[in-house]
Amino acid sequence: MSQTITTTIGPVRLIGENATPIWGMSNAERNRRMAESAAKNGSALAPGHELLFNLTYAFDPLLLRLVLETPGTLFVWAGTPVVGQVAQGVDPLTAPHVIDLSDGRKLYNRQLRKLEQPMVRVLEPSSRREIERRSYFGAYKGVTDLLTKYLWPELALILTRIAAQLKMTPNMVSVIGVTLCLAATWLFAQGMFWTGFLSGFIFMVLDTVDGKLARCTITSSKWGNVIDHGVDLVHPPFWWYFWGTGLAYWGLGLSGGTFTFIMTAVIAGYVLQRLIEGMFLKDFKMDIHVWRPFDSQFRLITARRNPNMVILFVSLLAGRPDIGLIALAWWTIISLVVHAVRLAQAYGVRRSGQPIVSWMDEAEAAS
Repeated sequence: MSQTITTTIGPVRLIGENATPIWGMSNAERNRRMAESAAKNGSALAPGHELLFNLTYAFDPLLLRLVLETPGTLFVWAGTPVVGQVAQGVDPLTAPHVIDLSDGRKLYNRQLRKLEQPMVRVLEPSSRREIERRSYFGAYKGVTDLLTKYLWPELALILTRIAAQLKMTPNMVSVIGVTLCLAATWLFAQGMFWTGFLSGFIFMVLDTVDGKLARCTITSSKWGNVIDHGVDLVHPPFWWYFWGTGLAYWGLGLSGGTFTFIMTAVIAGYVLQRLIEGMFLKDFKMDIHVWRPFDSQFRLITARRNPNMVILFVSLLAGRPDIGLIALAWWTIISLVVHAVRLAQAYGVRRSGQPIVSWMDEAEAAS
């Protein structure tokens, strides 16, 4: 049994039926949302082609992006069609590019910077929670900081499920998070570091939840991305600045010269590191942290907000939040130097005539 529905991207053929919900919606609705989201992001079908979704299966959205990039591509599982962009009115298995994922092959997800076997599972009541779990972890970036990667994925999964059940939108979660971010900034300025840290920690977890909720429920929005990424980009220097001013309440205020040095190092280092990352992306068409394995490992601890908060947390445990801020400044300088050296090395490799290729691309080609 199949039916064809009309979407913004074009005709979509749904094979079979499936009453098992996923992330609070039917599988048909999930697939429809993915098609509409792809159209909103500029994807289009080739003339005479349609999207095909098999409602028996839940799959990684990466597969949809790949079939939209190459018309005539069909992903199958043990010979059964799962998702594809195929010619209308013909047997999908006659598509020119039939790829069977049951062989365990891995694919490189450039958007999320990871190499892994994409999820394809039969969606049924007994597998629903495991599929939701896998789709949630599938929405995680493979190259990120150590807290996001190791500390709170399970907590964020619980919160993401609760938010989905409550029909919350990602923007609702973002608004709560931004409020907590502002509260943490004020608390730091008052020297209330532990309370501010708690507020900041919850914000940091929700900063994961809103993105995962958007990806899992296919409800990303332009303004949601602006709010999420804009706040992420802007707020860290304010946290470090007001942490520094709040030290006075602990009797640990820094001298004018020391405070100026720290703020210059922290703010200039943060901005310059971001610029280096932007230059690498512009000139080499990839994130600097996926070039070689070292870069991916260094991303775990580089001087971004989450690793910096680990430094401050340890200093709070020791009762010396002033030393934590000084250590944060020096770690920012070290991270900046590492990124600058890696950028210079990349330019050197290109001048020698060698291509700049991600180690993940190399691993995918070798698999």
